[in-house]
Amino acid sequence: MAAATQRTKRVIHGIRGTRDILPLEVGRWRRVERVARSVCDRYGYAEVRTPGIEREELFAKGTGESTDIVQKEMYVFTDKGGERVTLRPEATPSMVRAFVEHGLEQALPFAKIYSLGPMFRYERPQKGRYRQFHQLDVEVFGISDPAIDGEVIEMAAAFIAEL
Repeated sequence: MAAATQRTKRVIHGIRGTRDILPLEVGRWRRVERVARSVCDRYGYAEVRTPGIEREELFAKGTGESTDIVQKEMYVFTDKGGERVTLRPEATPSMVRAFVEHGLEQALPFAKIYSLGPMFRYERPQKGRYRQFHQLDVEVFGISDPAIDGEVIEMAAAFIAEL
């Protein structure tokens, strides 16, 4: 019995290229998220939240089958129903899918939307590069005016200044 209680317990560590956000850091993360949402709201962008898991074909078509993201960096697996799915490697294809799937292009003459959340890529972990990372993404539909590019740059500057 004593031998059984003395077995060495193996500690399970987090996956390489990921990190835990611990209590001392959470405040900084919340501040970044709060500033991002505040800037986006101020410029008239509405938040959209999409699933962290999508069909593989969405990224193959939306990002491009020959891109490194699709060829080398996506976490892809077959689910129990036999469907090929992936952890979201970037936000844009998911946002476009949601916009089209829910008929927003017919309901709105234009749309300015944003998303904030975790993305996943199988990359070689290194300083500042993780397999799970967070991304702020802004998208504009139905406006072809180049001034919108200036607006996005202005938003980025405001975001940095307010941090």
